[in-house]
Amino acid sequence: MKTTVTTSVGGRQITIESGRMAKQADGSTLVTCGNNMILVTAVSNRQPTDKDFFPLQVEYIEKFYATGKIPGGYFKREGKPTNDAVLTARLIDRPLRPTFPEGYRNETQVVASVLSADGAFPLEILASLGASAALHISDIPFNGPTAAVQVGRVEGQFIANPTPQQLEKSDMNIIVAGTRQGLLMVEGECQFITEADALAALKFGHQTLIPLLNAQDELREKTGSAQKRAFEPAQINADFKTQVENFVRPQIEASLKVKEKQERYATVDLAKTEAVKKFIDTITEKELQNQRKKELATIIEDVKYKTTREMILTQGRRLDGRDLKTVRPIANEVGILPRAHGSGLFTRGETQCLGTVTLGTGDDEQMVDSLLGDIKRRFMLHYNFPPFSVGEVGRFGGQGRREIGHGNLAERSLKPVIPDHVKFPYTIRIVSDVLESNGSSSMGTVCAGTLALLDAGVAIKGNVAGIAMGLIKEGDRVAVLTDILGDEDHLGDMDFKVAGTASGITALQMDIKIDSVSFAVMETALSQARDGRVHILAEMEKVIKTPRGQISEFAPRIETIKIKPDKIREVIGSGGKVIRGITEATGVKIEIEDDGTIRIASADPEATKKAIAMINDICAEAEVGKAYKGRVVKIAEFGAFVEILPNTQGLLHISELAHERVRAVTDVIKEGDVVDVKVLEVDRAGRIKLSRKALLQ
Repeated sequence: MKTTVTTSVGGRQITIESGRMAKQADGSTLVTCGNNMILVTAVSNRQPTDKDFFPLQVEYIEKFYATGKIPGGYFKREGKPTNDAVLTARLIDRPLRPTFPEGYRNETQVVASVLSADGAFPLEILASLGASAALHISDIPFNGPTAAVQVGRVEGQFIANPTPQQLEKSDMNIIVAGTRQGLLMVEGECQFITEADALAALKFGHQTLIPLLNAQDELREKTGSAQKRAFEPAQINADFKTQVENFVRPQIEASLKVKEKQERYATVDLAKTEAVKKFIDTITEKELQNQRKKELATIIEDVKYKTTREMILTQGRRLDGRDLKTVRPIANEVGILPRAHGSGLFTRGETQCLGTVTLGTGDDEQMVDSLLGDIKRRFMLHYNFPPFSVGEVGRFGGQGRREIGHGNLAERSLKPVIPDHVKFPYTIRIVSDVLESNGSSSMGTVCAGTLALLDAGVAIKGNVAGIAMGLIKEGDRVAVLTDILGDEDHLGDMDFKVAGTASGITALQMDIKIDSVSFAVMETALSQARDGRVHILAEMEKVIKTPRGQISEFAPRIETIKIKPDKIREVIGSGGKVIRGITEATGVKIEIEDDGTIRIASADPEATKKAIAMINDICAEAEVGKAYKGRVVKIAEFGAFVEILPNTQGLLHISELAHERVRAVTDVIKEGDVVDVKVLEVDRAGRIKLSRKALLQ
């Protein structure tokens, strides 16, 4: 039976429907706003897996028929998800994951399929809403609902779910997701906003999503949804748990005082090995032995979790010995790679990122076949996280969702300072190779990227640094941590990344693992983040503060000239013959825009000068009174037509051949001859009158 509810956010109506499509899924909703429609389904297996984590899988499927397009490529059907689709899937996943019961291990899949799109509404907001609604009306254990909203600000006024036109004028683009209790996720980019503005945007976003939560509750009530499945997390034998805890706790407490990560891990592993010998190896029944082995690993993780948090809350001491606000030691280097156009090595504690910059031309722009049309990208940042960075052996292949997500955050952090293309007409690619990782390699990537941009001579609008904040919360006891370690992220309640310049925030990302965090805590985190960011910037600027005065000798030099738009056809030539001849003769790359702007790129300055001269010759116009050396292209009874410039001919009348009377043109010149002529006149129609005798003695 079809059931619908309707609500309004930001002045636009949103409808959630169930009971018409995909009825065999555990939960299914169709979310509509204008011409935008997204079908979201949720299915969870009835039996748990033996995995030690919650196997939640979120897929965001872009159907090209949704915009009346046929996909590009040879196969003409949708293939692997685009980066944007992966990022949207992550946006859906992140607020959902903490709302499932602790210990839930049933394989669960959420699929959002875009059925119709007009580009006028943020699809990720509809998909996030549909995912929560599908889970909420199902019998899957889910402590929702959740919802998301996009926040923009135009002329000082916050806007919920802005249109693309409004977003172009906005100084922020932040997606906020949460429950009634508070926020669960934040993701966005900004134009150097203050911490107070960021906090105000988060508060506005949370207030705005309340109607979406109400609509989901109304839908669940209208559908008469069944009770949620009974779920009880697996219980560990109390005696076994007590014995193991008493045995490992002293060793775990000692290991957590070891500052170096790999050494700390080794001491924990030693404690686990000894516990296995004492409690597991003595069990003869194989099935019970395997069960107890898994339980022992869970107990040790639980002891680590509680001990670490208690140490921070009661002693104010962290795993590496720091207090709550101190940033780890920082080391910076630039110009370490001789052939890269720019390079920077950023090391913060046990996190190290190598950033490189490559400058290219328009030919190097990335073309993206997106759902809403082709997109050109002149600035790219690619993030690589090899297994050796954490001392592991792993498989090398394509980029995972984590790498795409971290790269996108770093790219958004640096994008506001990239110079305008008119002033710096290069395609810019940054690559971050994480060489060591122990906490916030994405923010390390931002710092390494800034160093590399400065080393490459890119005139960025400001220097950017990033920092990750953490949270430990037990009841009323709260500790906000500056520059968190990997373990503090894993064992803590929040991962809050903030990037920006000394004057303001350029990007932020937050994930919450508990019910909610008060805005007072978030205000503290933002304030500490600013202090940490300013400290990191100061350390970076000890090595390099302003862009180098010139780009690398190995980077292409791009010169820009302007011609009249009606001359573009002459520069290109029939079938591209002329421009192809210029590039073959000089080896340069040439880009021509519709307004007559021409960019010539080459690492050889002489080749660039030669190409510019050739283009200027093609575009040159005859000047009255100026002498030219021309070639006779056609003979007529009344005179000759002489090409004085490429594609520019003038008439040399028989009376202007010589001072004496000429009986026949061919008595003086023949076709193919090169003659010196002077321009006598250019009439309104552009016809050129030439004279040879004016140059004769």
